[in-house]
Amino acid sequence: MSQLSLNLYEIPFEELFGRVKEHFPRFQYDFEKHMIKIENNQRDRLGYIRLPMHVVIDDQLEILSDQARVLYVSIESGNGAICLMDGKINAYHTTFSAYMTRKKQGVSQIKYLNKKGKSRAGSRVRLAKTLEFFEEINTTLTQVLSQKKVDRIAINCSTTLVPYLHQSKVACPFGKKDARLYKIPLHISQSNFTHLDKTIKKLLAPILFYDSKYDTAFESFL
Repeated sequence: MSQLSLNLYEIPFEELFGRVKEHFPRFQYDFEKHMIKIENNQRDRLGYIRLPMHVVIDDQLEILSDQARVLYVSIESGNGAICLMDGKINAYHTTFSAYMTRKKQGVSQIKYLNKKGKSRAGSRVRLAKTLEFFEEINTTLTQVLSQKKVDRIAINCSTTLVPYLHQSKVACPFGKKDARLYKIPLHISQSNFTHLDKTIKKLLAPILFYDSKYDTAFESFL
């Protein structure tokens, strides 16, 4: 068995959702993952459609908006990027950087602290920069979210860094369980604007993912 994927960019949204309801009445919309899960009448999971973030739908696949405002956040050790999208338009973006990595070992100060502590001067400097890094990010996030109401917050951040985001002296303007949160499903090799922008563009199109053994089930749908 192998998973296949198909870009559905050329199909208008109303037509796409109409096809889903016609051919796969046992569909289910997953808000958290922003995808349509597809089953057959025997309740076999056939695949799913990953939806573009600028499209808002309800459980019955009725379109509520195709101009959703989405805040994208990507954070890694020493680098961060934020981008605010109004529909398909980039309304704002900025980046962050900090001296958080032990140069010889190439290990982030956070991971090093979990093993070795923070007694040396260099470690204390990197730890201070780490705390400042997240304070700066949260300050900017707070400013953006106080000025703009967003529909979703799409985030890319490792589990190691999440506690620092939410335990910063400058409070993160959204909680760990904020209903708007969406985990970016694509790998971002570096948290800068170039790579985040490429990721956002990939998320503009609906993508169908399905198991190759269900090829025939999608023939009439496509």
